[in-house]
Amino acid sequence: MELGLNTFGDIYPGPDGRMLSAAQVIRNVVAEAELADRVGLDFFGIGEHHREDFAVSSPETVLAGIATRTERIRLGSAVTVLSSDDPVRVYQRFATVDALSSGRAEVILGRGSFTESFPLFGLPLSQYEELFEEKLALFDVLRAEGPVHWEGRLRAPIQGLQVHPRTESGSLPAWIAVGGSPESVVRAARYGLPVIFAIIGGRPAAFRPFADYYRRALEHFGKGPQPVAFHSPGHVAETDEQAREEFFPAQAYTHGRIGRERGWGPLTRGEFDAMCGPEGAYFVGSPETVARKIVASTTALGASRFDLKYAAGTLEHARMTRSIELYGTEVRRYVEDMLADLPEGAATA
Repeated sequence: MELGLNTFGDIYPGPDGRMLSAAQVIRNVVAEAELADRVGLDFFGIGEHHREDFAVSSPETVLAGIATRTERIRLGSAVTVLSSDDPVRVYQRFATVDALSSGRAEVILGRGSFTESFPLFGLPLSQYEELFEEKLALFDVLRAEGPVHWEGRLRAPIQGLQVHPRTESGSLPAWIAVGGSPESVVRAARYGLPVIFAIIGGRPAAFRPFADYYRRALEHFGKGPQPVAFHSPGHVAETDEQAREEFFPAQAYTHGRIGRERGWGPLTRGEFDAMCGPEGAYFVGSPETVARKIVASTTALGASRFDLKYAAGTLEHARMTRSIELYGTEVRRYVEDMLADLPEGAATA
């Protein structure tokens, strides 16, 4: 069972109560990744956004800096918005991170839940689906790291050119981020790529049919078994009460800010507490509480990795670093002990 982290680089207040600069938040993200490496976590992911409430628009650049200051942890995006980027440049940038990290890079490809990158890069939002499908097809060709022969409808063809640099392993590990649609699951299976489910609401166990459908689709397309992972928001503190009191105002802030754009109502404390409950999508609580929820959810999904989205809204750096420490030490210990007590095969049933 692997435990990872991811962050969007949320802009939050400093000790004086004023919002930090994006530059300072990015430096703090690097420090958080270094801590995650020291406490033995398996993966650190950074999301791509192009708006004022998130600091990171170029995950690969931040990951390159982290690569030179860490030793073991794998590094990737969470996610790379492939629809509004060029697959060749994405591959080149992550191959560079792979070189700097001595083979620890991986990319999580998705369409993203925000659309600011489309007008920013001059792309029509009306081609949201079509752009992702075509660019994923090209990215799959690039992963072979041989001469590229490809032609699509929305991009100029590539005839026999080589993309550099190549990775030392011969191919860049890649995942497909899935929000919970059957079409996305089938797409990932068609390319034989592992999936990571973004579970930000409802019940994690409700994604079991999608995980099963994905495994059946892999068999249908003649692909070998692939890992399943998922990520959810969360926060770890010494007690359940402390974790909820620290996380609620930060999560409510983000929910309210995005909700005003999308027509959501405010996040109530009752809704928040329900999401923190045993079956909800927020992994908030003491190390034992969070570990118990990780084990239950990964067992339900047959997942082999869980990534905690540890940053949220106004949650301060000091509280995030403490959460990372507890997650990498205490939560890890509880998870390993709980999994060891399960009947053989139960964790992947």
